Amino acid sequence: MKKKITLSVNGMHCASCALNIENMLKNQKGVRNAVVNFSAGEASIEYDPKIISIKKFKKIITDLGYEALEQNEVNESEKEIRKLKTLSILGLILTIPVIVISMFMEIPNKNYILLLITTVIQFGIGYHFYKGSWNSLKNRYFNMDFLVVMGTSAAYFYSLYTTFFGGITFYEASATVITTITIGRLMEILSRGRTTEAIKKLIKLQAKTARIIKNGREVEIPIEHLRKGDVVIVRPGERIPVDGTVIGGYSSVDESMITGESIPVGKKKGDEAIGATINKNGVLMIKATKIGAETALAQIIKMVKEAQQSKAPIQRIADTVVSYFVPVVIVIAVLSFLIWYFFVNQSIFFALTTMVSILVVACPCAMGIATPTAVMVGLGKGAENGILIRNGSYLEEVHKLDTIVFDKTGTLTKGKPEVTDVITFKKMTKKNVIKLAAIVEKSSEHPLGEAIVRKAEKMKISLPSSKSFKTVPGYGVVSSYRSKRIIVGNRKMMKKNKIEIMEIEDKIKRLEEMGKTTVIVAVNKKIVGLIGIADTLKKQSKSAIRKLRKIGLSVIMITGDNERTARSIAKQVGIDDVMADVLPKDKAKKIEELQKQGKIVGMVGDGINDAPALAKANIGIAIGSGTDVAIETGDIVLIKEDLRDVVSSIKLSKKTLSKIKQNLFWAFFYNTSMIPIAAGILYPSFGILLPPMAAGIAMVFSDISVIGNSLLLKKFNPKK
Repeated sequence: MKKKITLSVNGMHCASCALNIENMLKNQKGVRNAVVNFSAGEASIEYDPKIISIKKFKKIITDLGYEALEQNEVNESEKEIRKLKTLSILGLILTIPVIVISMFMEIPNKNYILLLITTVIQFGIGYHFYKGSWNSLKNRYFNMDFLVVMGTSAAYFYSLYTTFFGGITFYEASATVITTITIGRLMEILSRGRTTEAIKKLIKLQAKTARIIKNGREVEIPIEHLRKGDVVIVRPGERIPVDGTVIGGYSSVDESMITGESIPVGKKKGDEAIGATINKNGVLMIKATKIGAETALAQIIKMVKEAQQSKAPIQRIADTVVSYFVPVVIVIAVLSFLIWYFFVNQSIFFALTTMVSILVVACPCAMGIATPTAVMVGLGKGAENGILIRNGSYLEEVHKLDTIVFDKTGTLTKGKPEVTDVITFKKMTKKNVIKLAAIVEKSSEHPLGEAIVRKAEKMKISLPSSKSFKTVPGYGVVSSYRSKRIIVGNRKMMKKNKIEIMEIEDKIKRLEEMGKTTVIVAVNKKIVGLIGIADTLKKQSKSAIRKLRKIGLSVIMITGDNERTARSIAKQVGIDDVMADVLPKDKAKKIEELQKQGKIVGMVGDGINDAPALAKANIGIAIGSGTDVAIETGDIVLIKEDLRDVVSSIKLSKKTLSKIKQNLFWAFFYNTSMIPIAAGILYPSFGILLPPMAAGIAMVFSDISVIGNSLLLKKFNPKK
């Protein structure tokens, strides 16, 4: 038995903290997988509840020095924001006087006053750094808190020494570093909230109450109290609270938030309704079939949350680098102190300045947030555009695809046959041919017959009942109407009834060459018309294929249809490579054959019949329809059924990866370039030495630049 829990983790301040928690959780018996996302402030754990409990997870996280909360407990983000706001304000109130007094004022007992104020900052405002540092040492790893504590403590205790025994003090350095990094953390957690705006917007769409019929009268109840089978009354302008079936009333419903279609959809008895969509102009009675976590909207929210908790492969590389980077920095800082003090014979003040500056400027939090902030914004941007990406790794991988394989029916085409051609003989009109065929097919349940009846309804043709209806499986149907014997079927049906078709054979072949199924209509053994029926293309199919080929991808169509029909559809949509006569069970084998040729394959299908192929492909892209959005086969789900979103997902992947690379470059460049400057490399030639105060401000600026660059993704429009 496998379960999944998401815990909010309060108190993580660096990627190495998250990595340590993740490793500790993974090492527990009964845990199948654990992902700790520093930027999201969450731990997502797959586990066997028979072996390990949620209580145990909380204890592990608490023992590491962090706070673990379930989703239904106190909102950790708000709690941490309040705490950091208070510390930041107090820090500023106390630090500004320290800077002013130490740098611009000469007053009696100056150093004692600075000692008093800085002690409050160091151990009051900076308590959370000491706590995090102690927990890291307890668990045998170094984190950002340890760097801050080492640097500021060195400055503070040296200043304490010089206060009583003479010398230059460092109080402004330790006070400024503590306060600026605390403010930096506040800005990080605020940005974390901005990256999850997509989820917040979706949650706001959920109805809060529902009006149900109970004991013969209408009662308004909280949405949480709704049960399957309840009959919900939805008035004009109200949100539909649940997924269900219309059992009464008629109205048009705005489903744009789910399907992207701006035109309201008519709803009548028997139609499906999607929760969170808006009823426009009539009263609807809806029987609840899906409630709570089962609804389409809840599934979308769940998918986006799970994706944002995941890690892209490039993030794991960055996490590993950070875990080694911290101890290396500590070694460099200590060596810098020793070299300047013992070998270059600089003062202890000078040597201590270089050590503190290195420890402060090298804090690797910018590296830790470089990937997750960009991934979270990218996933949110996808959700806003109807592209649900299940995992950060898929977002990173999509742009690598070089081959896209499309299923035909229901993906490139509408999946519903339509009458496309009517050819008449014997001075018959098209309307009469359709009427005669529809009268017979009215009693049929065959998809081709249903297409003819739909065409008649569209032409507003009245359809009387026929007599002596008879179906001949694999051939056609025969019936009587007003003393006329009407036969509707294929060549074999005509041959069976000894009706000559030689004269019209060329017309039948021409329709078949166009990929259309031909239905022959005969009255009293004389052919009066031909009806061409085809599964027509979706309106965006041509545009999507053209755009994919334009960006250099190979496009292939796969179908169970015969070669001639498949080629015809492929030609219409602009695809040259076709795999025809492929059974659903063999589609995965075809994907595997392409992969063996070295191709990186994306499979686009309806998510049900194409499930094996979607699972086999490097990236499976499922076409969803709101109520079907939770299908488990696709790595990516296009809820708007717009094939151009395949192109949009590739563009979004490229843009997000570009942001990640920019973030990592600047984070690594900043850290590696600033460490030598902090170590005093410019001092012998230019007399430049980076003070700890400036190092702290520079480090915070690095974090802000990474967050800001990631948030620029919010302006990106993948559909352009």
